[in-house]
Amino acid sequence: MANAWRRERAARWPALSLRGLLAAGLLSAVVVVLCLFWRAAVPEGGFRGGAWAAAKGPIEPLDCRGSPQAWPVFASSVEGLARPFLYSLADLGSLPERPHKNIARMLKGKPFRRPDISLTVQQILGERKAEEGGLVVDVGANVGMATFAAAAMGFRVLALEPVPENLQRLCDGLFLNRAWDRVTLLAAAASDRSGNITLHKLVGRLDNSAVSAEGARMAFKDKEEVAVGVAAVRLDDVVPAERRVALLKIDVQGWELHVLRGARELLSRKPGEAPYLIYEEDERLLRASNATAADIRRFLAGLGYHRCQLRATDAHCTKD
Repeated sequence: MANAWRRERAARWPALSLRGLLAAGLLSAVVVVLCLFWRAAVPEGGFRGGAWAAAKGPIEPLDCRGSPQAWPVFASSVEGLARPFLYSLADLGSLPERPHKNIARMLKGKPFRRPDISLTVQQILGERKAEEGGLVVDVGANVGMATFAAAAMGFRVLALEPVPENLQRLCDGLFLNRAWDRVTLLAAAASDRSGNITLHKLVGRLDNSAVSAEGARMAFKDKEEVAVGVAAVRLDDVVPAERRVALLKIDVQGWELHVLRGARELLSRKPGEAPYLIYEEDERLLRASNATAADIRRFLAGLGYHRCQLRATDAHCTKD
């Protein structure tokens, strides 16, 4: 009986094979079409945080998926926010005898102490719906305290940050907060011209930098600094003209006027379409970069930003 079963199955195999081949051919055609569509829709290297939805040339977004994650990952939620997010103090190495207070808090199982900018960003964006509120542009993103505060609310974010140590933290944040579809990361500084620029990083405090060597030492208590070359872009060259921008936040240790000059087209949009603007207005740092707070206010007034209020060291500006 076993042999008879084999002969019977063998006798029917040609008919099944024809149907199978037809089905396999149809399936293969569908797969080919889907692959062609995928290659047309997704740039080489993957989504890169929804790059084509948030940025244009002249620089490719950083592909965090192609970069190794920091290890070990040591993360906690940021406290006191309506929409919290995760932040990692990864790659700690050996802990000092007296670790920084933020590390000590997290080792005790407490949330990461909330920076003021995270709360400020969520308060401003809370007045807008993510699907209607447009893009958030974070210049001088540092470790992402404004970027992920906005992403946690569903907003798309274009973050610019040139310091490698900070880029690692931002990539960690993309992994931890599953923010691939909301955050596009550019490994670049913003300025009034595209090309290259020299940053000054502090030895022992390499997560912070300034374009001005004097400003770097002034901001971070006269520590020794090292010069590094990084890419620089104009915001008008990377922010799509058709994308509404809800919020533009700039914190670049005295280089703010240069960033704003590179965003003239963005800032020239009519009221209701021009972004809410937050920038650091520290007179000492500005002077170290050959600018003043008055220079910035005059520049902004010429573009229609007549309403600016200083809150601590940050200026908040809107168009009439």
